[in-house]
Amino acid sequence: MHGYAIGRRIQSVSQEVFQINQGSLYPALHRLEREDWIDSEWRETETNRRAKYYRLTTKGRRKLDQDQANWDRVSAAINRILRMA
Repeated sequence: MHGYAIGRRIQSVSQEVFQINQGSLYPALHRLEREDWIDSEWRETETNRRAKYYRLTTKGRRKLDQDQANWDRVSAAINRILRMA
């Protein structure tokens, strides 16, 4: 996806809980690219505009899987603590 579509997708999937500001999104995408977690290429959008499209690299997929496992572990622990309250 291109950057704008990524922001819209996050907003949609989160049911409007997360609204990503473009001033935050693009620096984050650039950092991910520097870490070799995503690749990018310039292409034309559906509306014939040039945009930078991003995709996960193999290294990025591994990092995402690790972060997801850690998030699952931490959020489960927090849920256990909150249920005790």
